[in-house]
Amino acid sequence: MYLWTHKYVPKSVSEVQGHDEAIGKLKGFVQGFKRGAVLAYGPTGTGKTCSVYAIAKDLNYEILEVNASDIRNKEKIESVVGGSSVQMSLFSRGKIILVDEIDALSGMADRGCLQALAKIIETSRWPIVLIADDPWDSKLADIRKKCTMVEFRTLTYLSIMKVLRKVCDGEGICFDEEVLKALARKSGGDVRGAINDLQVMTVLDKTLASYEDVIDDRLQKQSMFDALKLVFKSRTPANVIGAFDNVDEELRDVVMWIDENLPYEYSNGDLVKAYEVLSRADVFNGRIRRWQHWRYLVYINYLVTVGIALAKEEKSGKFVNYKRSSRILRLWQAKMKYAKKNSVVEKIAAKCHTSARRAKQDIYPFFKVIFDKGKGDEIAKDLELNDEEIAYMSS
Repeated sequence: MYLWTHKYVPKSVSEVQGHDEAIGKLKGFVQGFKRGAVLAYGPTGTGKTCSVYAIAKDLNYEILEVNASDIRNKEKIESVVGGSSVQMSLFSRGKIILVDEIDALSGMADRGCLQALAKIIETSRWPIVLIADDPWDSKLADIRKKCTMVEFRTLTYLSIMKVLRKVCDGEGICFDEEVLKALARKSGGDVRGAINDLQVMTVLDKTLASYEDVIDDRLQKQSMFDALKLVFKSRTPANVIGAFDNVDEELRDVVMWIDENLPYEYSNGDLVKAYEVLSRADVFNGRIRRWQHWRYLVYINYLVTVGIALAKEEKSGKFVNYKRSSRILRLWQAKMKYAKKNSVVEKIAAKCHTSARRAKQDIYPFFKVIFDKGKGDEIAKDLELNDEEIAYMSS
């Protein structure tokens, strides 16, 4: 079966949805290339790789694509990427060197892969585009210094709907607008995943007219809602012990669901008792991570079901619209924030020939004050800070 993700890959920049700013930066870099590289990053399925191909087609450039996960040592990096970076184009056209999944190399820093790639970037005669889902690994710091960072943000469901509608028109699929919208929302910003889902759902009768085809995600949320309602509203152990057995969530995520919604159901002494129970569950979770004693999962399950249910004196009669924990989002935001700070600190340390710890403690605070006062232009130029790092220092 021919995949629609290949059939409907954008043939031109004008066909790429939702990334005008990122594509503008990429295209500008390729057309005005002098030195360095671009590091395009963002969630899986947002169109990073296909955008590079679309730019190449518009400019009539050749592309040499290398997947970093297939490269296992310094020698391969130098022979494949390094060789191509100084060779003429096969048909005397422009050329783009595309290195996908660059974050896969972060686990191979001790083999010299990253150092070799950094040297190639400095001497390449052709624009190099690196692709990553998460570029903030500390081992990629030297690579980031030599790259212009281009972020591909998560696509909105409206952008994904436009792509799905185009596929439906091309394949003659009869679809209900609201059902297609539900499918676009379910994708979570992954346009490739949305197209694959559409192909699977319509492979037999070319019809997408029922919510039954996209019901999985809704059922998952409904089952979690029911499980939480059962635990929070009941005091009978036999009724709640298996409350989360059929929920498509890992136990650690269940704990975060409970943590997020407890204050809306319990209050005063009941809330204190419930959080004491939840903290005990977290202790057992720590022991599992530390000692790999997986039998403790039984205790965690008992605590988050029977323990939470019996922590209350009586059930609350109010309706609560349960919601997913926002802790993961906050952790991710904090990680992104400190990754930018650490990236700046590493550049300061390299320039000042000192340790990152000393740079962070003794130099960074003064530079931050200078940037806050709008006088950091010369420092930014000397440290070779990219736009995102300058924005962070100035905020």
